[in-house]
Amino acid sequence: MAFPYMEAVVGFMILMYIFESYLDLRQHAAHKLPTLPKSLEGVISQEKFEKSRAYSLDKSHFHFVHAFVTIVTDATMLYFKVLPWFWKKSEGLVTLAGLNSENEILHTLAFLAGLMILSQTTDLPFSLYSTFVIEARHGFNKQTPWLFFRDMIKGIFLSIIIGPPIVAAIIVIVQKGGPYLAIYLWAFMFGLSLVMLTIYPILIAPLFNKFTPLPDGTLREKIEKLASSLNFPLKKLFVVDGSTRSSHSNAYMYGFFKNKRIVLYDTLVQQCKNDEEIVAVIAHELGHWKLNHTVYTFIAMQILTLLQFGGYTLVRNSTDLFQSFGFDTQPVLIGLILFQHTVIPLQQLVSFGLNLVSRSFEFQADGFAKKLGYSTSLRAGLVRLQEENLSAMNTDPWYSAYHYSHPPLVERLAALDIPDKSD
Repeated sequence: MAFPYMEAVVGFMILMYIFESYLDLRQHAAHKLPTLPKSLEGVISQEKFEKSRAYSLDKSHFHFVHAFVTIVTDATMLYFKVLPWFWKKSEGLVTLAGLNSENEILHTLAFLAGLMILSQTTDLPFSLYSTFVIEARHGFNKQTPWLFFRDMIKGIFLSIIIGPPIVAAIIVIVQKGGPYLAIYLWAFMFGLSLVMLTIYPILIAPLFNKFTPLPDGTLREKIEKLASSLNFPLKKLFVVDGSTRSSHSNAYMYGFFKNKRIVLYDTLVQQCKNDEEIVAVIAHELGHWKLNHTVYTFIAMQILTLLQFGGYTLVRNSTDLFQSFGFDTQPVLIGLILFQHTVIPLQQLVSFGLNLVSRSFEFQADGFAKKLGYSTSLRAGLVRLQEENLSAMNTDPWYSAYHYSHPPLVERLAALDIPDKSD
């Protein structure tokens, strides 16, 4: 008797929805708490706490609706075999266009186009409500409808330009890969990730935001001095106009080898009261680099990708797998999609493990900045970011352990307050 892959996948998806909804309810209860955690009393103003609480509750209510619609949609598409119906209809679309429907690449691209239209259509109402109702209600949204739809259209065009060559390459590799298929697929994705990391900040990101050099002044001098003291190969220091879309703030760095760049959101520069807070945040980010966190994460992701492709090669010719989901043929892309669904339990465990590692890295980066003498400034910067972004002040321990890649503010401040062993 064939294994019921589809029923098992749908069943697990529903179980995960129930489990995550339970965690969401716990976090929702934490949002409703009327008082700050003891350690944040006198640190976070009551006004900011009330605003944060209202914002968190609004997002929580919205998430309950969005999560329910998502699980119903996904489970329905799998259980009632909407994907194989889409696949057959896309074949007719290729024929209607006067092209060869037996060409798997063309057939796959038509299928993906249909899925993209469906996805955009179903997600659009939620994106609009999140942006123009929730974010606007709490003072974060700065987008106009024109800018929102312009970004969406740009994203679609980028998908149309970048997607087909990648899909075609994957199909050809799978068709001709032979016994070393997993290695070929991994090598292709590895090369692709390097290319995208190179061209994204140069060609793609500027399509959506304006990047300008940080003006000369004390802030620039302090960041450059810090980078130099750590032998960080800083080549460019930018400010990005994040305020054109949102008043949320952030900072990040990117680049390969000796060509590193740091980007500050203009909102971060505006919100922090002094340069030292911003420099402390940068010291934290440079801690990730100095402690090789980015390298370790990249290596881990490459190993996981290789293992994933190895698993795919074991099941890609499984007739039972395809038939369980309603397919009477075995297209390459469909095989990848179905395999992704069958390993959801493992993906959840891996995601949980990566979050644990990520939180550990955040504590280490905080500790690195502390050793450089930025403890007080980093503490002030973290509090400032928490306040200005109206992040949740009360967090449920189970929810944060499962979902958060960064420790809650309470835990980070407590770690900063621990005396160094050398003290």
